[in-house]
Amino acid sequence: MGIATTLTTAVAHAASTTPTEGAGSDPGWVSVLPPVVAIAAALLSRQVLPSLFLGVWVGAWLVQGLTVSGLWFGLLDVPNRWVLEAIAPPDGDSSHASIMIFTILIGGLVGIIACNGGTMGIVKAVTRWTTSRRRGQTVTGALGLVIFFDDYANTLVIGNSMRPVTDRLRISREKLAYIVDSTSAPVASLALISTWIGFEVGLIEEALASAGIDESAYGVFVSSLPYRFYPVLALLLVFAVALSGRDIGSMRRAEQRALSGQVSRRDDLASGSDDELAAKEGAPHRLVNAVVPLLVLVGATLGFLFVTGEGSGVREIVGSADSYASLIYGSILAVVVAGVMTVAQRVLSLGETVRAWFAGVKSVIYVLIVLVLAWSLSAVADELGTADYVAGLLGDSIAPWLLPAVLFVVAAATAFATGTSWGTMAILMPLAVPLSVAVSELSGVTGEALLPGLFAAVSTVLAGAVWGDHVSPISDTTVLSSLASGCDPVDHVRTQMPYAFLAGGVSVVALLGVGAGLPWWVVWPLALAAVLGGLRLLGRHTEEEPDHGRVEVDVREGAAQRTDG
Repeated sequence: MGIATTLTTAVAHAASTTPTEGAGSDPGWVSVLPPVVAIAAALLSRQVLPSLFLGVWVGAWLVQGLTVSGLWFGLLDVPNRWVLEAIAPPDGDSSHASIMIFTILIGGLVGIIACNGGTMGIVKAVTRWTTSRRRGQTVTGALGLVIFFDDYANTLVIGNSMRPVTDRLRISREKLAYIVDSTSAPVASLALISTWIGFEVGLIEEALASAGIDESAYGVFVSSLPYRFYPVLALLLVFAVALSGRDIGSMRRAEQRALSGQVSRRDDLASGSDDELAAKEGAPHRLVNAVVPLLVLVGATLGFLFVTGEGSGVREIVGSADSYASLIYGSILAVVVAGVMTVAQRVLSLGETVRAWFAGVKSVIYVLIVLVLAWSLSAVADELGTADYVAGLLGDSIAPWLLPAVLFVVAAATAFATGTSWGTMAILMPLAVPLSVAVSELSGVTGEALLPGLFAAVSTVLAGAVWGDHVSPISDTTVLSSLASGCDPVDHVRTQMPYAFLAGGVSVVALLGVGAGLPWWVVWPLALAAVLGGLRLLGRHTEEEPDHGRVEVDVREGAAQRTDG
């Protein structure tokens, strides 16, 4: 509730503030320039850091005023104001710093379990089930469902843990990033117990109150799940791709490249140096040295969600918990446990363990820089009123049957432009609920008959925000998913986009059906069939060896060999 209130207040303040001082009397369209410039530059240059910096600089220039001096002072403001405020916001919000600390701790944890042989223990154990590329992808997707409580934890843990396995199965880093990204936010946004739920329910509660609707916010959240087409279809598509062996467009080319032995287009983006994060020579490859710290991470984080939460029921407690503190508590305990186990078994000395931790921290420096620049760009967009301008494109009136689909598209466009799903939800939810009620009442719908439209409106905002977050190069989860998988963020976006458009396009059509009056239970089978049919129509089998033998992993040499049987 506190997060929701803070964000909603910030949005209201931004909406009441003049976006620029020098952009003219109607600066609305100008406000989209920073994210558009950053996204276009990233897609064209395939370089994320300079593209993000350029976007922030353009935004800072707009804030200063479109003058020569404004261009100069805007450049100076990039590090002195926008980057600084991204790390330490003036309002005292510590969420960004918490994410940075959590990322550093996870990087250090990965460094320790890599150098003590624990990661190779995972490789040995998992490859007993991942005996083919299809099984490797399926197992990775299944692990994404297991860590359901937080999207950041999901991407960092699974991306780093499964990368050695998928490398040896000759699965491209782009495919790993796609699986990690498409089983993180979709799962966390759907889960009845997750770090997302308190934020989502808080937004819904405020929106219901502003619209004068006396309904349980959590009840509305649960009732909206049948209309949450995109997250579910995105998850279905992950497993359909894994099991069918079909890939679309640039992903198929990436998979063909991986089959030739090059799993990554850019080897320099692997998480850390191969030498620094390689297992110490002679270190035993013990699964327990990786599994125990990871279980501590998951278990402690879940435990602290209950400790820091309040309420009478499990859902209420977890929904009100301090998710950032819980993630930090869980990660520091995991690091301590990993370090103690490593030193106690004399696998590494204390000094070697510290060096391993620091090697892991160095591997996430690039992640942190991109995150800070992405947050800076989001702050510039907020200052300019980018999201409010996009939301205003809805207009004053709209046909009732079009409303769910239009809300999805607007939420998707807003999240794509700003790179934040949470910010998009905070901006649009207060608009979507009253708009849904007003449109329904104008059509003569009153009383309980309003509820299906209300549920659909709530659900489409949440689902559209996840879609836009998936295809935005400046999204923090996009960055974390790609870099935890050792993949270039732009390569990740380019290869994931066809799948997101397939699931998103089917979702829009499904929402049009719901808006036209079809029950959700009639629309769902049609939507599922459409996604599977679309994959079959657009996807092609990636070329593999003619036999279907078992992949044996020689952990010592790091080579994948195929044998008969």
